[in-house]
This record gives sequence, C-alpha cells and structure tokens, in this order.
Amino acid sequence: MRKSLILAIAVALGACAVSAAPQGNSQDGQAVTVFITPEDVAWKDGPPSIPKGAQVAILDGDPKKDGIFAMRLKLPAGYKIPPHFHPVDERLTVVSGTFNVAQGDSFDASKAKALKAGSFMKIPPKTAHFAFVKEETVVQLNSMGPWDLTYVNAADDPRKK
Repeated sequence: MRKSLILAIAVALGACAVSAAPQGNSQDGQAVTVFITPEDVAWKDGPPSIPKGAQVAILDGDPKKDGIFAMRLKLPAGYKIPPHFHPVDERLTVVSGTFNVAQGDSFDASKAKALKAGSFMKIPPKTAHFAFVKEETVVQLNSMGPWDLTYVNAADDPRKK
C-alpha cells in the first residue's frame, strides 16, 4: 500500500511539474510533453497545398521537416480534395463529422467510403485517393514529415492557380 501511495504522489507531482507546452514538440531542441485540449487547438488557414477553406492546427512536430508530426484539419461543409497522393503513409483519424474517401485517379463520389467520427484509415505512399465532406469535419493526420501531396491532375493543385 505504501509503495502505491508513493507512486501515486510521484505521478501527481510529475504531472503538476509539466505545463501545457505550446503546440509543437520541442523547446530549445529539448523534447517536451504536450497536452492539448480541444479548447487549446489553435486553428489557422490551411496550407497552400490544399483547396482554400480548410483550417489546420499543428499539434506536434513540424510537417515541413523530417520526423513525426500530428496535425488536424478542419474541413467546412461541402469541401473536396481532388485525387492526390503522398510520399509516405497517410494515417488519418476522424475526430468529428464524416470523412468520405476513396482510392482512384478520378473523383467519383459514388466510390467513397464514409468514415464517421472515431474511424481510422491508412493509405500507402503514392496511392491516389480523393476525399470530400458534406458537413464540417475534423480529421487528424499522424505521419512523417516532410508532408506533401501531389495532385494526379496538376491543374487541381491550388499552388498553381
């Protein structure tokens, strides 16, 4: 019993000693513990590589650099992402709403699988896929940087418009 009490006190003190870190995974090059509640999520305009209207929040790491990262995307109702692929595995968890996704080189909504909140998907590198949402939807990507996407049809790339 005494050992359990000492362990519980040590864990509680350790938790108190760790403050909520800013979003990102290091301070001065040192690893830090990251705690982010839904109210703490700092949304910004989405990256230029995806169609306008989405918002992004970097939770951990830096998608532009080598290494693990976690980011969330908030997609407005009616949002579509044309067929594209990534250089590494894409691991996505649906936080809220429904994320409709399918593999393929051309957008065909009838082929999409509806992933509801709590769903997970993993798509291998260089596998063409597309997505859309009917309602506001939040998804979380956990992957390795540098993160990028290549559109199957270059004319779909918002960076070129």
